[in-house]
Amino acid sequence: MNLIIFQSKELRSYLVGQIARTAGIFKIDEIIIFHDRNKSTDKDYINFFVTNLQYLETPQYLRKTLFPRCEDLANCGLMNPLDSNHHLRIDEWCDYREGVVLNRPVKDNEGSWCNIGLLKDCKIDQKLQEKTRVTVKLNEKNFGDKYSKNFTGNVVSVTEPKSKLDLYWGYLVRIANNFQEVFEQSSFNEEKYDFIIGTSDKGKDYREANYNGFRDFKHCLIVFGGLQGIEGMIEYDEKSKIKDKDIEKMFDIYLNTCPEQGCRTIRTEEAIMITLSVVKPILKEMKI
Repeated sequence: MNLIIFQSKELRSYLVGQIARTAGIFKIDEIIIFHDRNKSTDKDYINFFVTNLQYLETPQYLRKTLFPRCEDLANCGLMNPLDSNHHLRIDEWCDYREGVVLNRPVKDNEGSWCNIGLLKDCKIDQKLQEKTRVTVKLNEKNFGDKYSKNFTGNVVSVTEPKSKLDLYWGYLVRIANNFQEVFEQSSFNEEKYDFIIGTSDKGKDYREANYNGFRDFKHCLIVFGGLQGIEGMIEYDEKSKIKDKDIEKMFDIYLNTCPEQGCRTIRTEEAIMITLSVVKPILKEMKI
């Protein structure tokens, strides 16, 4: 997706909230922000968007530590909370919790202290820098003895709650500075996207597309354009050598997910909600 410039920070904040909520509802693992280099797109707007997306994804008990007061978050109260599985209350138990490393002394080779949003801190198995965000698997199986001094746990991959317990654990955010970075980089280590969907009013009706050749995909990437579509994104990308007639070839499937629209244009945040609503059931069926 790429960004559209708005006249006020209040409207921009509300837009971020819409996209974050959509990502949470449909269990999206990664959001990529494409900087299209349009004359109306300033780097400050990119930073604003990324900061607010990351803020919403972060559990409330970690925000004060990880997000110092700044102008970009002045209207964060306007955004609806994500309320995802990892946004745990103080009285909710889960084998996994998000935490942040504290500036609290420990003996040599005894790991670090971590705030995990409970009344007692957690001692983790690794020595890490203060204010590092971590995903912790707790050794305890419940709140345990109220007289115990602390919890203990191990630092694990942020993907483990999903792979082990099928818990949606939030999204990662990255910026693509050119169109190729959207595809060539990834938040999933060495794993690339093996099913890439482009969205456009020039695409094929999603009800008539052939999905059979992609049933074994692991990471599906769905690309959205702005007001000028994906074609406009490529036009402003100075490094892109792609011509309009070749755009469709960049994707495994090029879909029109709202083929009978009554408005001349569909806004990006609307296109995301529409597309995920119609495509997710298809993707789920493909994995069965």
